[in-house]
Formats: sequence, C-alpha cells, structure tokens
Amino acid sequence: MSDHDDLLRRAGQVLPGGILGSHRSGPGLEFVVKEGKGGYLYDMAGRRYLDYLLGSGPMLLGHAHPAVVEAVERQMARGTSYFLLNEPAIQLAEEIVKAVPCAEQVRYTSSGSEATFFALRVARAYRKRDKIMKFEGGFHGTHDYALMSVVPRSPKAFPAPMMDSAGVPHAIEAEVLIAPYNDLATAEALIAAHHGELAAVLIEPYQRTIVPAPGFLAGLRAATKRYGVPLIFDEIVTGFRFAYGGAQEYYGVVPDLAAYGKVVAGGFPLACIAGPKEIMRHFDAALEGTPDYVWQAGTFNGNAIACAAGLATLAELRKPGMYQRLFKTGTRLREGLAAAARKHGVPAQVSGEPPVFDIFFTDREVVDYRATLTADRDRIKAFNQELVRRKVVKAVNKIYVSLAHTDNDVDETLDIFDQALGVIAAGA
Repeated sequence: MSDHDDLLRRAGQVLPGGILGSHRSGPGLEFVVKEGKGGYLYDMAGRRYLDYLLGSGPMLLGHAHPAVVEAVERQMARGTSYFLLNEPAIQLAEEIVKAVPCAEQVRYTSSGSEATFFALRVARAYRKRDKIMKFEGGFHGTHDYALMSVVPRSPKAFPAPMMDSAGVPHAIEAEVLIAPYNDLATAEALIAAHHGELAAVLIEPYQRTIVPAPGFLAGLRAATKRYGVPLIFDEIVTGFRFAYGGAQEYYGVVPDLAAYGKVVAGGFPLACIAGPKEIMRHFDAALEGTPDYVWQAGTFNGNAIACAAGLATLAELRKPGMYQRLFKTGTRLREGLAAAARKHGVPAQVSGEPPVFDIFFTDREVVDYRATLTADRDRIKAFNQELVRRKVVKAVNKIYVSLAHTDNDVDETLDIFDQALGVIAAGA
C-alpha cells in the first residue's frame, strides 16, 4: 500500500466518512493534499491538479502567494494570537470600513457561519424582534437558523421552512420565514405581512451561482427600508471577489449589515460582521448587564496571523487591473464550458458571474432554487468525477476562479471540460 493510500485508510478510521466536511471527490478519486501552489494542488503521490475549489473560495490569489506568506512569516515571529487588540486587526478593520459601503465598524468572528449567526443576533437586539426571513436555497453556514430550506427536495409552500439537518430544534422553524429568490413580489408581500415581527431579512445577494434579476436587490432594499427591517447581505463568497467593495459595489445596493469571510482573511480562519455604529454598538462590552448587550467573543477572533494574511491579500487586490484579469479569466472559462456543452448536445445552463459559476444539466433557465431541482443530479456528479479523473478539482456546485490561473491553465481546463462533457453525452 502506498503512503497516499495508507493516509486515506487512516482518515477513514479517525474522521467521519473519511473526509473533513461534506466535499467528496468520488469513489476511488479521493486524494490527500500535500501542498498547494498558485492555481494547483499536489497530492501525496506528486500528482498535480488544477484547482477550482480554492479551499472553498478563500484562495483568490492562489495558494501560498508570496506576499501572504511573507506577511504571515513576519507576524509569526511576533506571536500568533493574543485575545487583545493588535495592529493587524485594527488595520484590517480600517481597510474593510474603507472598502465596504455599509461599514462603519467591524466585529470579528472565526468563521462565516459565526458571522451570519451574530449578524442575525445583533439585528434582533437592534430591532427587538425575533423572526428572520431568508431565501430558499440560500446558504448561510451551518448554525440552526441558517440550515432551513437550503436544499429541500420537496419544498413546502412559502413561507414555511424545512430543516436541512438532524439535530436542529424544531422550535427554530417557528422563527424562520422562507421567500423565493428573484421573486420580488412575493418577498415584498411577505415583508409587508410580517414586518411587525421581523428582526431581519438575510440574503446572499448572489445566491450560490444564481444572478439576481434586474431590480430584485434594489426592490428588496426598498421594501425592508420601508418597514425599518434590517437587510443583511451574506457576502462570505462575494466579498472582495466581485469587486473590492463586494456585491454592494458590484450590484449597487447597500444593505444595513454584511457578513464577510473567505477572501478577507487570505486563507486563514477569520470572518466578520460589518455595519453602522447604530447597530454595531450592541456589541460594545460597556453595555454588559443591559438588555441591549450582545455577548460575542471568540478565542481566535481578530488573531494577528489571519489579519496579517488578510491585509496582504487586500493589498494585492488593490493593484491596478486585478479584477479585470479575474473577470477575463472567469469569462473565458464560463463561456468555454457553455460552448463545450453545446458542442456535445448536452442540455445545460452555465449560471453565474465570471469569478464563480457552475453548470446545471437542465434546459430550464436557472433563476431560483426550484429551477435547480430540474437539473440532473447524476450528471453533475458524473461531470465532477470526470474532472477529477483528469486532475481538475471544483466544488460540488461551484467553479471558483483565482488570479493565479494562467491562460495556459484555462486552455488546459477547457480541453478537459470538453473531454468530460463528451463522456457525459456518450452516457446519455
């Protein structure tokens, strides 16, 4: 047995399912990563993979970017985590406030799930209400309020939620309303009917890989503002990826609060909530013991290593032409994937913006979650596995693009897309 295979065997003994979370490559296709460099991963056997998973998104600059490595190594010599104010944490917060339209202050967490969870908690404290509204198919992490109607196979009538995970208290269902993404009329009607009990409306402005319809986000912003209900953008994926100011800048709609993660920490565990002082004041420890105080702390929140990595990443993204290059690379990949599907006569929609998109094997336009249910699940699973066989890695339902991917990488990837879709077409 090779060292690589032995590691897989050992993982199966000590990790549930033999993996770290939910990402599977497929039977006989799992591999153990030895290192990542630029746009590539290398396994323990030395095989190279083109990486469009990118650590589930944070590695926008690619793996082991020299500027990030240098910043982290410099900080390592000074210590890693203090649970106290440190210069990188202050500087990163300042940079986020400069970049993000809705931000006057920042509160750090260690994960995106925590960021959306505490965004909801601080909205409840501010609004003095309990219920939240989210959108069917929207993913906001793994806390109890988020795991409602993310992947329902047989959705209920709106606004009834469906739990996506065992272990979530049934009482949570009574506190969550579900709306259809890209259906402004229904969302407006639900807000009008329930605004008296709503603490917040939480949305991925760009839901998974579904683009917001013209006017949808602006209409949602107007409806929430009309009734004084805080609007929260989950920008864990879109933040610093679609533009330096995230989806708020890219789509031109400013929420009341936003959650950031992934890119903002350059590959380290860090996330944050960003918003106006009027709402963020509830986190101020000076309020402890009052009904307005939101208790929030974490051992590694604002740790100096992650903040140093984030600062180095954002400095690279501020350089001229970075987003133009990212969008050019993503557009070539996205259009090439669509062209390959047409070439092989495979019914498919390539959905999303150039920095992150995916393919759905359906002839129906993908405008909301229920449209994704018409897609052939077996085909996307087979497609992903054919890519791994050819040493291309992507997320289950996303293709993340990095600034490390070269024109040659794109050429190689498009050839592999063509091969994989040929296999899919032959198996029809």
